[in-house]
Amino acid sequence: MQITKSKWYLPALSVALGVVMLIALGIGGDLTSGVISLGIMTAFGGVFLLGGRSETIRGLRGDGSDERFRQIDLHATAFAGIVVITAIIIAFLVEVARGNSGAPFTWLGAIAGLAYLLALVVFRIRG
Repeated sequence: MQITKSKWYLPALSVALGVVMLIALGIGGDLTSGVISLGIMTAFGGVFLLGGRSETIRGLRGDGSDERFRQIDLHATAFAGIVVITAIIIAFLVEVARGNSGAPFTWLGAIAGLAYLLALVVFRIRG
């Protein structure tokens, strides 16, 4: 799924998220970390904007990505999902073993499970 082909999309999103981090950390009383976060996110966006010669960067931006890159993206997304869900399960078990409720990992695990089931149903109906 491709949202846009504009080379400005990911850099603009990176800077916008950096501004949100700056505001959130500023509200929380850590303006220095907010400025650092904005700098990191702006630099990250700059890599996407200026790294046009790299096939990987062009693929991540969606510039002429082909079927091969879409497959790589699909596998990378699935791998990242498995890693995050595994981390949520481990964190839940650690919290429960410490005598805590397991929150917020219970909610994160539930959201992941429901999203997976919903995707199975939707993709089964579509295809």
